[in-house]
This record gives sequence, C-alpha cells and structure tokens, in this order.
Amino acid sequence: MPHTEPISKSQPEPIPQPRPPRPQDGHGLGLGSERIFETIARAPGTDARCGRLTTAHGVVETPAFMPVATQGTVKGITPAQLREVGATIILANAYHLSLRPGSVLIQELGGLHRFMGWDGPILTDSGGYQVFSLAPLRKISEEGVEFRSHLDGQALFLTPESVVHLQVDLGVDIAMVLDECVPAGATRAQAGEAARRTLDWAARARRIAMAPGQLLFGIVQGATYKDLRLEQAGELVALDFPGYAVGGLSVGENREITMTVAAETVGALPTDRPRYLMGVGLPEDLIRFVGMGYDLFDCVLPTRNGRNGMLFTSAGRMNIRLAQYSRDPAPADPSCACYTCRTFSRAYLRHLAAANEMLGAQLLSLHNLHFYLQLMRDMRTAIAAGQFAAWAAERLSRLTAEAAT
Repeated sequence: MPHTEPISKSQPEPIPQPRPPRPQDGHGLGLGSERIFETIARAPGTDARCGRLTTAHGVVETPAFMPVATQGTVKGITPAQLREVGATIILANAYHLSLRPGSVLIQELGGLHRFMGWDGPILTDSGGYQVFSLAPLRKISEEGVEFRSHLDGQALFLTPESVVHLQVDLGVDIAMVLDECVPAGATRAQAGEAARRTLDWAARARRIAMAPGQLLFGIVQGATYKDLRLEQAGELVALDFPGYAVGGLSVGENREITMTVAAETVGALPTDRPRYLMGVGLPEDLIRFVGMGYDLFDCVLPTRNGRNGMLFTSAGRMNIRLAQYSRDPAPADPSCACYTCRTFSRAYLRHLAAANEMLGAQLLSLHNLHFYLQLMRDMRTAIAAGQFAAWAAERLSRLTAEAAT
C-alpha cells in the first residue's frame, strides 16, 4: 500500500519505494541555488527586493502572492481566470489531497498539474498547519503525526519521509517539509519541543531524493520566541535547503507580535534563497513584509472575503451586501481593470451576494485576487524603480487610514 494513503492504526508504515538518487548539487533542477533564485533589484532604505525563482513549470517574479488551492482548486476560479488576473504560482495542500482524491489517483492521471489543469508552478503545504488546526484529530510522536481523517475518521500516519514522497508523487514544483505548528500562547517549553522536532523532521526530509525539477523548502518554527527562531534558522541553513519558509505566525497571536517575529527571523535566512512567509495576510501587511525582505506569500483572505461579500478596493474595504449599493451603477472599484469591475455594477454584485448566487462569490473572489496580484506587481515596479520606500509610505498611509474608517 502506498505510504501516502490512509492506513489503519494497526498497520506499520509501508516501505518507501526506491527513488532516483539526489542530483549532486542537491537542489533537483540540476542548477546551483544561485541560479534557482536570483535577486534582480533592491530597494534603497529597505530590505525589499525583486527576484526570479526558477521552477520546472516556469519562472516566478518575486515578491509574489500565491492564491490558495487547498483541494487542487482556487475556490470558484478557473485556471484561465487565474492567469488573467496575473497568478504565476499557486498553493495546494498535500494533507488534504492525500485524503481526497489520493496521491495514487492523481499520479495515475498525470500529476497535479494535469489533474487540475494548471500549467504553472505549484507549491504544496505539507500538513504542518493541520497539526495546529486539526489538533483534536491528531497525535504527534517523534516518528511523525497520526491523523484521524476529518472526512471519515480513518487513520493517516504522516512521517517526514512519507510527506516528501507524497509531494514528489503529486509532481509539484516546491514541496514543504513536515513541521509542527503550535498555537498562540504556547509556552517556551512547548515551542522549543515543537521547534526541535521540526528540525529533526527537516533533517530526515532533506535526505529524501527529490524528482528532477522539484525543490524542497525548510520551515522555521519557534512560536514567538526570538532565540528559538534564530537557532532553528541557523540549523536549517546548515542543511542547505534551496528555499526557506517562516511558519507558525497568524495562528492567533497579536498582530504586532507577528510583525516583530517576522522581522527578527528574516535576517537569519540566506539572501541567495527565496524566503516564504506562510499564511499572511492583509494588503498593508504584505507591504511591510516585502519591506523586510520576504519573497513569497499565501493567504485565504482574497477568496474567503469574496465569498462573504467583502471586497478589497483602492478606496478601502467594501461590504457589497450593504443596501446602499442596491441601485449603484458604478463598478466595485473604478480604478480596477479586472473582469468583474470592467463588466458589472455594484448593484448587480450586491444582488448576487444577497441572493447567495455562486456567480457572486466567483466574481468577488476574482476581483480580490486581482487586487492582491496587482499590489504585488505595483511593489515589484516600485522596487525596480528604486522608489519602494516612498511608494510604501504613501500606500500604507492610505490603507491604514481606510482600515480605521
């Protein structure tokens, strides 16, 4: 039985199938790390930078935002629409795909790219976030994590090795190591134990051969404790991953703490590798994180807010369900060039949202994704022009004022 599928509690973990040897440079593409990620512009007065991340399915211009396709789909959005709004890389979830429809089926049908009709780069989260979000359904040991499926209660045992094999079988471009994410308020002892286990798992994962063209990223944990974060970052850098992520933020901690921990951690990561801040955030936060030197981001807010009738616009957040828009002929955002704003009125969008029509959720999500991806394009333009500090100050002033109203 493939070890990426659900197994009963009484069964031992199946023996991993033989894999091709790891390429000599250790990074899967047959290229050195400096050629996998290249910094092409830096912003004076900040740590913001533009870069190019080379993957087997294309080059990602950074800083970049990854729409979330947990189940192999960005909710309500087709791959063609993702391309239209400017997405170059998306994020799926290996844990969820291992449960349904299963990695064997996806592999039989040509891999995740072909299965979901997306020909660009794909990054998969390993299931580390589910260690936090599905706490009542899992049991952690040194060997790995046993989950009780939230679908049918069947047991699924994930190890650092099986999680890498799962993502290799899915055929993704960037795989993440299995990590342990602790909730906000965790004690130093709890955070330290999780960070140590995450590091041990990362070392085990690093020994697994990736398929040609695939990259494996390490993840820094340590909750809100600076010394744990810096210590683990140093140990992960010694393992020589082609990219690094900072996880365990936006899990309930104070927003100011998130900013502080993110700023303290990024400097411990190599400048010649992509740096990914997981699971964030609001538009104004992304600007600050880019200014710290992060390159990759993901968040469910654009599509989740869209499904709930909330739009991100150049004039601030808009709740399209409000009665004041019932006769408004204007586009949701007159400054936006997305399909939703080019085609439909606020009155129509309000009608769709009030009637709970699926088209409403789709159109609002499409707009929000365009807003986020346009924000990233604007940041890349400002960095390349050497004007990011001034641009960020002006944009943050406007976004902060809007959020306060």
